[in-house]
Amino acid sequence: MAKDNTKTINAPSPWVARFAAELPIGGSIIDIACGNGRHTRLLVDQGHQVIAVDRDLAAAQDLANFDAVELLNYDLESGTWPFPPESAAGIIVTNYLHRPHFKRLYETLAIDGLLIFETFAVGNERFGRPRNPDFLLKPGELLEAFGDHLEIIAYEEAEETLPKPAFKQRICARKK
Repeated sequence: MAKDNTKTINAPSPWVARFAAELPIGGSIIDIACGNGRHTRLLVDQGHQVIAVDRDLAAAQDLANFDAVELLNYDLESGTWPFPPESAAGIIVTNYLHRPHFKRLYETLAIDGLLIFETFAVGNERFGRPRNPDFLLKPGELLEAFGDHLEIIAYEEAEETLPKPAFKQRICARKK
C-alpha cells in the first residue's frame, strides 16, 4: 500500500514554519509563487496580512475568502516587479528560483523585514525534478546572493526525505 503524502505535501515547509514567528506583525508578507497557499494559510493563522502571488492561482482560490489575503495573479518573470522598495515586512519563497529576483527581494524588504527562502539545489538531480542546473542553486548561492545585504539568521544546505527526497538550500535573513 502506497503511503499518502498529501497532508505532508500540503503542510507548510518546516523551514518556513520554524521562522514564521520571527516575521514582524503589522506589515504585509509576500508569498512568492504561492502555489496552493500552504504558507499563506500559516501566516494568516499567525495574524499576518499576506499578498499571495502566482502566475496561476487556481490551486489557491479558496484564499480569496480570507480578509487578510490579497491574491495577485501575476507572472513575475515576464512583467515588471510589482512591489515597491521597502514595502514588505517579510517575503517567503519556496520551491521557486528566478535569479534576477534576488536583488528585488532584498530591496522590497522593509527595515527589519525577514526573508525566508528555500528551494532546490545542486544534488537534487539524483531525486528527480528539477534536474536542470538553471533551476538548481549552486553551493552557497543563497549566502552569496544575500549575505552582503541582509543579516543571516540561519542557513542550510541539506538532503531531506519528506515530503519526498530532495536536496535543498535554505536561508532566513533580516534587513538591517
